[in-house]
Amino acid sequence: MQEIAPHIFIETSYPGVTLGAINWPHGLILIDAPLRPDDIRLWRATLANMNGGIDRLLVNLDEHFDRTIGSRQVECMVAGHEKMNVLFRDRPVTFKSQTVETGADWELENGLGSIRWAPPEISFSHQLEINWDAHPIKLEYHPGPSACSIWVELPDQKIVFVGDTVVPSAPPFLASADIPGWKASLTHLLSPEFREFTIISGRGGVVEQAEVKTQFKFLEKVEHQLERIIEKKQTLEEIERSAHTLLKNFEFASEKESHYLLRLSWGLQQYLKHHIELILTA
Repeated sequence: MQEIAPHIFIETSYPGVTLGAINWPHGLILIDAPLRPDDIRLWRATLANMNGGIDRLLVNLDEHFDRTIGSRQVECMVAGHEKMNVLFRDRPVTFKSQTVETGADWELENGLGSIRWAPPEISFSHQLEINWDAHPIKLEYHPGPSACSIWVELPDQKIVFVGDTVVPSAPPFLASADIPGWKASLTHLLSPEFREFTIISGRGGVVEQAEVKTQFKFLEKVEHQLERIIEKKQTLEEIERSAHTLLKNFEFASEKESHYLLRLSWGLQQYLKHHIELILTA
C-alpha cells in the first residue's frame, strides 16, 4: 500500500482495480473493492490496522463488475451514482461467476463463487460532499467510461480518483461508454483546475497529464475505427480488424493479447449496438 498524501493511500497489487483508502478521524472512506475473496480478507485486515474512526464508507467509481463484485464482502455502507441502482435492479440478485468473455479482469479469476451485489445505499445525481474531517471530499458525476462514472476529489490535498476515465497501458472498456462524454471529461481533467492535482487511475495508480492526453487521442482513434466499421457494413471481420489496429497502441505481456483483443472486440460491438444512430449523425 502506498501513501500518496498524509492519511490517503492507494493499493495496486490486487487483480482488478486500484483501491483507495482515506483515513479520516471519523472513519475510513474506501474507494472500490478487491474482486477475489482472499484479497478482500487481506484488504480488510490491512484496514483494521489503521488508526482512525470506526465508521466505514465504500465508494464505487462505477458499476463495472471488476470494482463491484467484492463490494458486499467489504461489509460497509456503499455510495455511488444513482444510475447504479437502476442497473443493479437488472442484474440477478445473486450472480454465479462464469465465462462471459467480455475481456474484463474478473473473467481471468477462478473461485469467485456466487456473488451478491451491493447496490449503493447512498446515491446522488451530480455531486455529493462528504465532511468527515476539516477537509471535504467531493463525489462528482463525470460521464464517459460508463453511465455511472464518478470521480472522488480531495480539493485541499489536490488529489482526484478518476476511475476508468484514464486507463494507462491497457485497452479501456468501451461496451458501456459514451465517447463524446468521455472526451469532455478528459478535457476537463486537462484544464488548469487539475494542473497541480495527483491523478489516480482506477486501473493504474498515479498517472501524469501526458497519459490523460494519450487517453484522449486513443478515443479519437476509436471514433475513426467506428466510422470505418460502419462503412464496411458492421461485419464481424471488420470489427476484429479494428480491434487489432487499436491494440497496437499498447505495450503489454504477450499472454494478455487474446484477452485484450476480446475486450476491444466486445467493446466495439456493444458500442455500435447502443450508439450507431449517434455515430451516423455526428
